[in-house]
Amino acid sequence: MAQQDRTWLYATVIIALFLVIGCTHTAPTVTPGDHFTSWPAGSSPGEIGKRVAERYLASPYGGFVRTRPINHIPYPETCTWYGALTFAELAGDTELGRRLVDRFMPLFGDQKDLIPVPDHVDYTVFAAVPLEIFMRTKDLPYLNLGLEMADKQWSEPFGPRANEDSWQYYRKGLTWQTRMWIDDMFMITAVQAQAYRATGERKYVDRAAREMVVYLDSLQQPNGLFYHAPDVPFFWGRGNGWMAAGMSELLRSLPDHNPDWERIMEGYRTMMSSLLKYQGDDGMWRQLIDKPESWPETSCSAMFTFAMITGVKNGWLDGKTYGPAARRGWLAVIGYLDENADVREVCEGTGKKNDLQYYLDRKRNVGDMHGQAPILWCASALLR
Repeated sequence: MAQQDRTWLYATVIIALFLVIGCTHTAPTVTPGDHFTSWPAGSSPGEIGKRVAERYLASPYGGFVRTRPINHIPYPETCTWYGALTFAELAGDTELGRRLVDRFMPLFGDQKDLIPVPDHVDYTVFAAVPLEIFMRTKDLPYLNLGLEMADKQWSEPFGPRANEDSWQYYRKGLTWQTRMWIDDMFMITAVQAQAYRATGERKYVDRAAREMVVYLDSLQQPNGLFYHAPDVPFFWGRGNGWMAAGMSELLRSLPDHNPDWERIMEGYRTMMSSLLKYQGDDGMWRQLIDKPESWPETSCSAMFTFAMITGVKNGWLDGKTYGPAARRGWLAVIGYLDENADVREVCEGTGKKNDLQYYLDRKRNVGDMHGQAPILWCASALLR
C-alpha cells in the first residue's frame, strides 16, 4: 500500500473514532432503571411500601374505613394483603412477611367464616392471598384453599348467584362469574395467574387469557380506554385501573407463545398510549379519565402507574417515554399519603350506572384499601 493511501486510511479511522466517541457522549443510553432510582427523601418504594404495609397490619379485618361489621374479607383488603405480601418478599423483610402470614391464621380457626364463598368475582379473588402465602411457605393448606377457589371459578355455576347468564358463559368455556364489568379483569386474572404461578399448570393462565380477550373485544374503545360496562359509556378511572393492572398481572406470567398473547399485548399497549395523553401535569389521572374538570383520583393513578412500571421493567413499553410518566405518577400519588400512611382522594366503592353525575359525585375516602392496595403494587413493581 502506498504511503499516501495509508495516511488516508489512518485519518479516516481516527475521524470515525472521534465521531463514535462524540455521539456516545451527546446521546447517552437511558436504561429503564434510571427513572426508578434516586428518589427524593422519604419517597423510595422501600420506605413507602413499609409504611403502607404496616398501616395495613394495624387495621382490623375489613379496614378502618368500614363502619359496619363484615361477614367476609372484602376484595379491597384481599388486594392490599396481596400487595403487602409481594412487597415484603421483594424488600427482603422477613419479619413483615411473617406477620402478614400470621394474620391469616385465625381464618383457619375461629374466624374461618370470614373466608368468602367463591361464587362471585369479588369473592373469588381472595384466593390470591393463600396462593401467595403458599409460594412463600410451601404449606399445603394454603395451596389447597387457593386452588379450590380458582377451580370453582371455572366449575359449573352453583349457589344463589347462578342464573341463566352464568350458564351461558359457562357453556362458552368462560367463567360463569363473567359480568362484563371491567373490574372483573383484575379479579379473575389475579386468581388464575396466581394459581398458575403456584402450580405451573397452564390451564389456569390459558383460560384467564381467553377471558381477557373477550373483555378486550367487548369493552375497549377506539381511544384505547374502556367503558365500565357495555351499557355504561364512561371512562371511569378505577375501573380502567383494574383493567390496566389485570393485563399487567396476566402478561407478567403469560407465556409469549400463548395464542392470545399478541392480542392482549396489543390491547395493553393501546391503553398505555392513551393513558399517556391523559396524565395531568400534576402526574395524576382523573376520576373520569377524559374529563379534565373531574377530580384527581389516587386509586386509578396508582393502578396506571403500576401498569407502566411493569411495562417498562419487562420491556413491553419504551423506557424513555413511559419511565418518566411512571415516575411522575408514583411521586404524585404518594404525595396524597397523610402522616398515618392513609391515602386520600380515593373513590368509594362504585357499581355501574349510566349517569355521568353519579361518577363525578362519588365520595372521596381517606385510607380506603382501594387506594392503599395499588400503592403496594407499585412499590413491589419498583423493587421487582
